[in-house]
Amino acid sequence: MRFIVPLFCLALAGCVTTTQQSTTPQSKPQAQSQSAPKLSASTAARNFRAVVARVEPVAERECRARTKGVNCDFDIRVDDRANQPANAFQTLSKSGRPIIVFNVALIGDARNQDELAFVLGHEASHHIQQHIAKQQQSAVAGALIAGVLASIGGAGDAGVQTAQDLGGTVGARAFSKDMELEADSLGAVIAHKAGYNPRRGAEFFFRIPDPGDRFLGTHPPNAERRRAVNKVASQL
Repeated sequence: MRFIVPLFCLALAGCVTTTQQSTTPQSKPQAQSQSAPKLSASTAARNFRAVVARVEPVAERECRARTKGVNCDFDIRVDDRANQPANAFQTLSKSGRPIIVFNVALIGDARNQDELAFVLGHEASHHIQQHIAKQQQSAVAGALIAGVLASIGGAGDAGVQTAQDLGGTVGARAFSKDMELEADSLGAVIAHKAGYNPRRGAEFFFRIPDPGDRFLGTHPPNAERRRAVNKVASQL
């Protein structure tokens, strides 16, 4: 595990963002107050190190079991820039190594190890399910189709370029909600196999604003995500 500040990426998949205390694994889900005090910085850092130590090897085993010819050597990093909104995301290095980045705001916002474990499992799942490649393919297809239609419709070079840009954006987002639900489901499995409670961990998502069901939104409604996690957790 390496700790960094700058991060230059080729691609980005499925980030977790929010503008917004005992940590016993496999504990029962319990209601948590919105106003519950945050953990101290030292406790939050200790929780994060413990979660990475337990979840990373499980995620790598799942990756090797579910993929073929995919780099499963996760590089987990921390962005320690100040005054950033809480965020975690998965990307790839130039060599294709999967990188998962948490910033210090998200680590501090998590109220227990279950939440950190679920977020880490969720981000690892984006790589295991190869969501970056699927997004790129969808974006290219969307741009190509939109450009052809614009050209047939008599658009000039500038109009075709604009259509391609819009088509690429629409294409990249076309399946993003499905990908988030897939990552939630597999993330629950990974967290569980690492000894954490995925239902309790998924509570992290339900403290952030509900994205609803917006056109071209990148994340599904929180209630839909809760159902997906509960369905998987009930089978574990």
